[in-house]
Amino acid sequence: MTIQEKTAQGKTFLGIELGSTRIKATLIDDTFAPVASGSYEWENRLENGYWTYSADDIHNGIKACYAALKKDVSDKYGITLSTIGSVGISAMMHGYMAFDSEDRLLVPFRTWRNTTTGKAASELTSLLGFNIPQRWSIAHLYQAILDNEPHLTAVSHITTLAGYIHYLLTGKRVLGIGDASGMFPISGGGFDESMLEKFSEAASSHGFTQDIREILPAVLTAGENAGTLTDSGAKFLDPDGDLKAGIPLCPPEGDAGTGMAATNAVLPKTGNISAGTSIFSMLVLEKPLTNVYPEIDIVTTPDGAPVAMVHCNNCCSELDAWVKLFEGFAKLSGHEMKRSEIYDLLYKNSLSGDADCGGVTVYNYLSGEPVTGVQNGRPMYFRTLDSRMNIANFFRAQIYSSFAALSSGMDILFEKEKASADQFTGHGGLFKTEGVAQQYLADALNTPVSVMKTAGEGGSWGMALLAAYMICGSGKTLAGWLENDVFAGMEKNTAKPDADGTRGFAEFMKRYNAGLSAEKKLGDV
Repeated sequence: MTIQEKTAQGKTFLGIELGSTRIKATLIDDTFAPVASGSYEWENRLENGYWTYSADDIHNGIKACYAALKKDVSDKYGITLSTIGSVGISAMMHGYMAFDSEDRLLVPFRTWRNTTTGKAASELTSLLGFNIPQRWSIAHLYQAILDNEPHLTAVSHITTLAGYIHYLLTGKRVLGIGDASGMFPISGGGFDESMLEKFSEAASSHGFTQDIREILPAVLTAGENAGTLTDSGAKFLDPDGDLKAGIPLCPPEGDAGTGMAATNAVLPKTGNISAGTSIFSMLVLEKPLTNVYPEIDIVTTPDGAPVAMVHCNNCCSELDAWVKLFEGFAKLSGHEMKRSEIYDLLYKNSLSGDADCGGVTVYNYLSGEPVTGVQNGRPMYFRTLDSRMNIANFFRAQIYSSFAALSSGMDILFEKEKASADQFTGHGGLFKTEGVAQQYLADALNTPVSVMKTAGEGGSWGMALLAAYMICGSGKTLAGWLENDVFAGMEKNTAKPDADGTRGFAEFMKRYNAGLSAEKKLGDV
């Protein structure tokens, strides 16, 4: 059957993910392989003390991304995209989008990247006996309550970025359970009722009397129908008017949930690591943790299983800046190269460096890093007096720094909680050059790390899978459907820990931890 026929018969599925630097759309068919894609580059801005994307950024970005997908379909298959079997929206988790009763955005979108809610997060963690990180939506709301922000009197509902786009397309205020678990703690398939009550009492003591149950979105799990594309939603996504209303949408999810779907990591003892602007690991738990840790979030899979999440604000941005510097040098020298070639060259050359980076230490902090207790991030590097400073060691240290903070959080799970992982699956830009960051990460975690052939597809492909599961799941569990229908026979390669690499990374981390006090001091400059 041709793609033209599959499209006409509703056998294609679309996932759109609004990431921190790129909005990407991936269209798959009933073999669950990508058949077309589109993307749009964007960047957050620091305005009035908050990292944000404007409403215009959001609206124009997703429209441009869809237009690029539509053009790709036209160029490849000679058809105008007018219908799709199902659609799913995902985006960066957490953050704060607050609306009044007429759906007006009350303050600019406050993203996960902000570290402005320390007091609220601390108070809520103590109140609920549950770790509430600074980036969680409820921390943003409670901080606004503590600060007595004037917009609070008009708050009618709050949601995440994925929930907002889903509402524009369907008119439904709902969230997938994975994304919802980054807003407020989950229990029994919905928001924890006893914790909602405790929050309400604390909020009312500060003069906030709105019912938190009415402010938060409804919670759905993977496979449930989350509404259909309305006429206005179709016109919003495709101003040309070719896209037809009536297409079913699955529950909108966060980028953590789509990462789990994209890496077949929804069963206990499976995990995935998503590496882009930020980096986070997800480990599906066999049993609850015995303690509350500020470094570890408890969220869920798209079908509601508990997951330990270690989220770090900083990953590839500083590394990318150095690649651009080398790109500029190549151009200056008259040997201009494609950026992708420079990445491959620097990554592969780093393998010739010392396992401990030769005494070179890097901090990739462009923003605060709660996992290591850094309030204000500043990129920093130092080297020991007897260091072996060369390109291989310097760039190896850049890659190590991309997951150094993550390894600190994972140490808590492995050493204090005795959690175990059969393996992790990596996806995202850090793993595009085969066998480099993947090997270093396996050494750092002392656990096998696999990368699938689809690693570069990322969250939009994972979201497309969740959209397809709603139509094609046929009563199967999400784990069973992914394992047997999607990933059976999927090509992947696995890196096992190397003893010298593990020792070398441990030496790097000794220097890294010893220098954190200087990094914190630099943040005050």
